[in-house]
Amino acid sequence: MKRVLLLGDSIRLGYEPFVREGLAGLAEVVAPEENGRFAKHTLWGVNLWLRDLGKPDVVHWNNGLWDLHHEPPMVEALTSLPEYLETLRRILNELQRTGAAVIFATTTPIAPDGAGRSNAEIDTYNEAAVLLMRSSGVEVNDLNALVKADLNGFLCEDKLHLTEQGSRRCAAQVVEKIKAYL
Repeated sequence: MKRVLLLGDSIRLGYEPFVREGLAGLAEVVAPEENGRFAKHTLWGVNLWLRDLGKPDVVHWNNGLWDLHHEPPMVEALTSLPEYLETLRRILNELQRTGAAVIFATTTPIAPDGAGRSNAEIDTYNEAAVLLMRSSGVEVNDLNALVKADLNGFLCEDKLHLTEQGSRRCAAQVVEKIKAYL
Protein backbone atom coordinates (compact mmCIF):
# COMPACT_ATOMS: atom_id res chain seq x y z
CA MET A 1 0.00 0.00 0.00
CA LYS A 2 1.28 3.47 -0.87
CA ARG A 3 2.25 5.88 1.95
CA VAL A 4 1.02 9.47 1.91
CA LEU A 5 2.73 12.04 4.12
CA LEU A 6 0.77 15.14 5.12
CA LEU A 7 2.83 18.12 6.28
CA GLY A 8 1.58 21.53 7.30
CA ASP A 9 0.14 23.83 9.90
CA SER A 10 -3.15 23.71 11.81
CA ILE A 11 -5.13 23.83 8.57
CA ARG A 12 -3.61 20.40 7.80
CA LEU A 13 -4.44 19.23 11.30
CA GLY A 14 -8.07 20.16 10.58
CA TYR A 15 -8.44 18.28 7.31
CA GLU A 16 -6.13 15.36 8.12
CA PRO A 17 -8.76 13.03 9.67
CA PHE A 18 -11.01 13.50 6.64
CA VAL A 19 -8.12 12.78 4.27
CA ARG A 20 -7.50 9.55 6.21
CA GLU A 21 -11.18 8.64 5.71
CA GLY A 22 -11.07 9.51 2.02
CA LEU A 23 -7.96 7.41 1.37
CA ALA A 24 -8.90 4.46 3.61
CA GLY A 25 -8.03 1.24 1.81
CA LEU A 26 -6.10 3.14 -0.87
CA ALA A 27 -3.11 4.51 1.05
CA GLU A 28 -1.55 4.66 4.48
CA VAL A 29 -1.76 8.30 5.58
CA VAL A 30 0.96 9.44 7.99
CA ALA A 31 1.69 12.85 9.49
CA PRO A 32 3.58 14.36 12.39
CA GLU A 33 1.42 14.84 15.47
CA GLU A 34 2.69 18.36 15.82
CA ASN A 35 1.75 21.47 13.91
CA GLY A 36 4.26 22.22 11.10
CA ARG A 37 3.98 25.92 11.99
CA PHE A 38 6.16 28.22 9.91
CA ALA A 39 8.36 27.05 7.03
CA LYS A 40 11.59 27.09 9.09
CA HIS A 41 9.97 24.73 11.61
CA THR A 42 8.97 22.38 8.81
CA LEU A 43 12.50 22.55 7.40
CA TRP A 44 13.87 21.75 10.85
CA GLY A 45 11.53 18.77 11.26
CA VAL A 46 11.22 17.34 7.76
CA ASN A 47 14.01 14.78 7.96
CA LEU A 48 13.07 13.79 11.51
CA TRP A 49 9.49 13.18 10.37
CA LEU A 50 10.64 11.30 7.27
CA ARG A 51 12.79 9.07 9.48
CA ASP A 52 10.02 8.48 12.02
CA LEU A 53 7.10 8.10 9.59
CA GLY A 54 8.83 6.23 6.78
CA LYS A 55 9.52 6.94 3.13
CA PRO A 56 6.43 8.40 1.45
CA ASP A 57 5.20 7.83 -2.07
CA VAL A 58 3.23 11.09 -2.06
CA VAL A 59 3.65 14.23 0.06
CA HIS A 60 0.94 16.89 0.41
CA TRP A 61 2.39 19.95 2.13
CA ASN A 62 1.66 23.54 3.08
CA ASN A 63 3.26 26.34 5.07
CA GLY A 64 2.37 30.01 5.21
CA LEU A 65 -0.08 31.17 7.84
CA TRP A 66 2.56 31.28 10.56
CA ASP A 67 5.12 32.82 8.20
CA LEU A 68 2.71 35.65 7.41
CA HIS A 69 1.81 36.40 11.02
CA HIS A 70 2.33 39.92 12.34
CA GLU A 71 2.42 39.87 16.12
CA PRO A 72 1.83 43.45 17.30
CA PRO A 73 3.78 45.65 17.43
CA MET A 74 5.62 43.81 14.60
CA VAL A 75 4.74 45.43 11.28
CA GLU A 76 6.51 42.96 8.99
CA ALA A 77 5.57 39.33 8.46
CA LEU A 78 7.44 36.87 10.65
CA THR A 79 9.14 35.52 7.50
CA SER A 80 10.11 37.83 4.64
CA LEU A 81 9.09 36.74 1.16
CA PRO A 82 12.67 35.96 0.02
CA GLU A 83 13.30 33.94 3.20
CA TYR A 84 9.96 32.11 2.76
CA LEU A 85 10.78 31.14 -0.82
CA GLU A 86 14.30 30.00 0.08
CA THR A 87 12.95 27.89 2.94
CA LEU A 88 10.25 26.36 0.72
CA ARG A 89 12.96 25.54 -1.83
CA ARG A 90 15.02 23.81 0.85
CA ILE A 91 12.02 21.82 2.15
CA LEU A 92 11.18 20.83 -1.41
CA ASN A 93 14.75 19.64 -1.94
CA GLU A 94 14.51 17.37 1.10
CA LEU A 95 11.12 16.01 0.00
CA GLN A 96 12.26 15.39 -3.58
CA ARG A 97 15.29 13.44 -2.33
CA THR A 98 12.82 10.77 -1.17
CA GLY A 99 11.58 10.22 -4.73
CA ALA A 100 8.02 10.97 -3.61
CA ALA A 101 5.55 12.95 -5.68
CA VAL A 102 5.09 16.33 -4.00
CA ILE A 103 1.93 18.43 -3.97
CA PHE A 104 2.13 21.93 -2.49
CA ALA A 105 -1.03 23.56 -1.10
CA THR A 106 -1.50 27.31 -1.15
CA THR A 107 -2.00 29.20 2.09
CA THR A 108 -5.66 29.59 2.96
CA PRO A 109 -7.19 33.06 3.35
CA ILE A 110 -8.42 34.69 6.52
CA ALA A 111 -11.67 36.61 7.01
CA PRO A 112 -11.42 40.17 5.66
CA ASP A 113 -11.62 41.53 9.22
CA GLY A 114 -9.19 38.95 10.61
CA ALA A 115 -6.16 40.10 12.58
CA GLY A 116 -2.46 39.38 12.33
CA ARG A 117 -2.36 38.72 8.58
CA SER A 118 -3.80 40.15 5.37
CA ASN A 119 -5.23 38.41 2.35
CA ALA A 120 -3.29 40.75 0.07
CA GLU A 121 -0.04 39.55 1.62
CA ILE A 122 -1.22 35.92 1.58
CA ASP A 123 -1.95 36.32 -2.14
CA THR A 124 1.52 37.79 -2.78
CA TYR A 125 3.26 34.91 -0.96
CA ASN A 126 1.02 32.35 -2.69
CA GLU A 127 1.78 33.76 -6.14
CA ALA A 128 5.52 33.55 -5.50
CA ALA A 129 5.27 30.05 -4.00
CA VAL A 130 3.20 28.82 -6.96
CA LEU A 131 5.85 30.13 -9.38
CA LEU A 132 8.56 28.33 -7.41
CA MET A 133 6.62 25.07 -7.28
CA ARG A 134 5.63 25.11 -10.94
CA SER A 135 9.20 25.89 -12.01
CA SER A 136 10.22 22.81 -9.99
CA GLY A 137 7.57 20.59 -11.58
CA VAL A 138 5.49 20.41 -8.40
CA GLU A 139 1.71 20.24 -8.57
CA VAL A 140 -0.14 22.97 -6.69
CA ASN A 141 -3.37 22.40 -4.79
CA ASP A 142 -5.12 25.78 -4.59
CA LEU A 143 -6.79 25.55 -1.19
CA ASN A 144 -6.77 29.35 -1.06
CA ALA A 145 -9.24 29.63 -3.95
CA LEU A 146 -11.39 26.87 -2.49
CA VAL A 147 -11.72 28.57 0.91
CA LYS A 148 -12.17 32.04 -0.65
CA ALA A 149 -15.27 30.70 -2.44
CA ASP A 150 -17.11 30.42 0.92
CA LEU A 151 -15.30 32.31 3.67
CA ASN A 152 -18.43 32.44 5.84
CA GLY A 153 -19.02 28.70 5.61
CA PHE A 154 -15.41 27.58 5.74
CA LEU A 155 -13.82 29.84 8.41
CA CYS A 156 -14.33 29.55 12.17
CA GLU A 157 -15.17 32.43 14.47
CA ASP A 158 -11.43 32.99 14.96
CA LYS A 159 -11.41 34.12 11.28
CA LEU A 160 -8.41 31.89 10.51
CA HIS A 161 -9.05 28.18 11.11
CA LEU A 162 -11.47 26.01 9.17
CA THR A 163 -14.91 24.91 10.26
CA GLU A 164 -15.68 21.21 10.00
CA GLN A 165 -17.36 21.96 6.68
CA GLY A 166 -14.24 23.80 5.49
CA SER A 167 -11.96 20.99 6.66
CA ARG A 168 -14.13 18.40 4.92
CA ARG A 169 -14.21 20.37 1.67
CA CYS A 170 -10.43 20.94 1.73
CA ALA A 171 -9.91 17.24 2.52
CA ALA A 172 -12.01 16.27 -0.49
CA GLN A 173 -9.79 18.39 -2.74
CA VAL A 174 -6.62 17.04 -1.10
CA VAL A 175 -7.84 13.46 -1.60
CA GLU A 176 -8.65 14.17 -5.24
CA LYS A 177 -5.13 15.51 -5.88
CA ILE A 178 -3.44 12.62 -4.04
CA LYS A 179 -5.46 9.91 -5.79
CA ALA A 180 -3.89 10.91 -9.11
CA TYR A 181 -0.56 9.61 -7.72
CA LEU A 182 -1.76 6.34 -6.23
